[in-house]
Amino acid sequence: MTDNRNVILAIVLSMLVLFGWQYFVAGPQLEQAQRQAEIAAAQQAGADTTLATPATPGQAAVPAAPGAVQGFETREAALAASQRVTIDTEDLEGSINLTGARIDDLRLKQYRETVDPDSPIITLLTPQGLPNAYFAEEGWVAASGSGIAVPDAQTVWTVEGGNATLTAATPVTLAWDNGAGLVFRRTISVDEHYLFTVEQTIENTGAGDIALYPYARVIRHNTPQVQNFFIQHEGPHGVLGSNNLVSKKYTDLQNDRQATFENTTGWLGFSDKYWATAVLPPAGTALNARMSWNNAAGFDDYQTSYVETTPVVIPAGGTASRESYLFAGAKEEAVISAYEDQYGFDRLNLLIDWGWFWYLTQPMYYLLTFLYSIVGNFGLAVLAVTVIVKAIFFPLANRSYASMAAMRRVQPEMKAIQERFKDDRAAQQQAMMELYRKEKINPLSGCWPLLIQIPVFFSLYTVIFISLDMRHAPFFGWIRDLAAPDPTNIFTLFGLIPWDPTVVPVLGSFLHLGIWPVIMGITMWVQMRLNPPPPDPTQAMIFNWMPVIFTFMLGTFPAGLVIYWAWNNTLSIAQQWFIMKRHGAEVNLFGNIMDSFRRKPKPAQPTKS
Repeated sequence: MTDNRNVILAIVLSMLVLFGWQYFVAGPQLEQAQRQAEIAAAQQAGADTTLATPATPGQAAVPAAPGAVQGFETREAALAASQRVTIDTEDLEGSINLTGARIDDLRLKQYRETVDPDSPIITLLTPQGLPNAYFAEEGWVAASGSGIAVPDAQTVWTVEGGNATLTAATPVTLAWDNGAGLVFRRTISVDEHYLFTVEQTIENTGAGDIALYPYARVIRHNTPQVQNFFIQHEGPHGVLGSNNLVSKKYTDLQNDRQATFENTTGWLGFSDKYWATAVLPPAGTALNARMSWNNAAGFDDYQTSYVETTPVVIPAGGTASRESYLFAGAKEEAVISAYEDQYGFDRLNLLIDWGWFWYLTQPMYYLLTFLYSIVGNFGLAVLAVTVIVKAIFFPLANRSYASMAAMRRVQPEMKAIQERFKDDRAAQQQAMMELYRKEKINPLSGCWPLLIQIPVFFSLYTVIFISLDMRHAPFFGWIRDLAAPDPTNIFTLFGLIPWDPTVVPVLGSFLHLGIWPVIMGITMWVQMRLNPPPPDPTQAMIFNWMPVIFTFMLGTFPAGLVIYWAWNNTLSIAQQWFIMKRHGAEVNLFGNIMDSFRRKPKPAQPTKS
């Protein structure tokens, strides 16, 4: 009976840890937002004029509300409303708007919305004037009161050199003359993946030196739909020097209106589950950063922006330039790590939210991808990981199951002690402990095989949930996406009944139960039948219902995780049976299963005298 109690205790502890983690730890990181005044007065920069405080990007040239200026019914209409430069690479397609020189039209060629190969490719950036506009801007901010005309959101740029198509091999150069002695040029290039390099050059044909501040920002209109799940952040975030990782929910910004970070370094932008857009100055650049929200135009306007704190001085008769970067694409771990190494971007790998337990999730990810390179299927890689984990923890499991087998052998003595001291609980416990010491039994050993699964389960769950590699990764048969729940459902007789039970009020979330969750539940039930059912009715009820509870609980989990759990249960059954038989314990699995279906006799009623 004690080993059954241990199994139940281990399961209960597992559930407490899983749900306790979600409730107490996985909430948003609480950051005390520092309120910033304007940027400190700039130093004399070689010119005969003292440079005043520049306006930050969040205060200057905020795009007007789409409906207030021009709303478009379709994406095609928005794209046709202005002249554009085409973007065409192996991974990207889209265009740059010559009005404002914005990168506001971008789609990811290698990724589709669903597992259907004919479904639309992923749209990342969207022009202003559409409901969910999402775009990036780079430019210059003049010192306050200087009166220097700089390009803004309405500036119409021209293409120099005749090249109107941006490819990985051919950059494009845009130009604009302010009519007052300054010619602005913007050379945009892109690599074979998702990194844009923007070199901004200013030619000064006037008589005096000019000082301007480079800035960049990402703008997002309206609140996107997010999964709002505790293990992954979706929303504004960045790495900002000593502030480290700064992550804000959209609701955080709505409440705070803005968060400013003064005299820092790093990068910032917006992160979705699998995609991200971020502006990045050269590594180590001093800047002031801001995350902000406003609803002045009648819609949610989110911005992440930075302005460099050191001005660029353009001498009279000379030129000056400044380089910056834009990441806009898929959160591919290998690509992001390569950018971090090549350009020195500060902790750019945190574009992927590895979570608080990154020291578990990242090794798990690398192990999975390594095994995938060998077996060619992420589902098989998950099965191989399970075998490896079982092998690593085999010594611990061996001692645990051996102790359980020893406990099974001394069951008659334990029952004798319970009968002898049935009216003295203290003496009974003392006699039990003496028996444990004599037989070298650890009464809690049965917990370990289940408890050691918790960190493995959590790290694998995180990897399957957040990893782009697992998105739309097939297994076999009907499992075409390991990161999505099993698409079958026993409540529709696997598609024979044309209705959606998940829309049922209150109970709908429990009415999606596919084949793999059922297999997992069966293997869990069989594993628990390795031990006889406990005589205590309450314990027996928990013993019987726990597999059912876990089956429904995992019904909406990613299929890859359910497959892992089912396979892990199967290996545990074989492992426990083998170890306990080797240590002389009787394992009557078939008999225990049959006993579960037999009607229990009612207890005899006392006869009346």
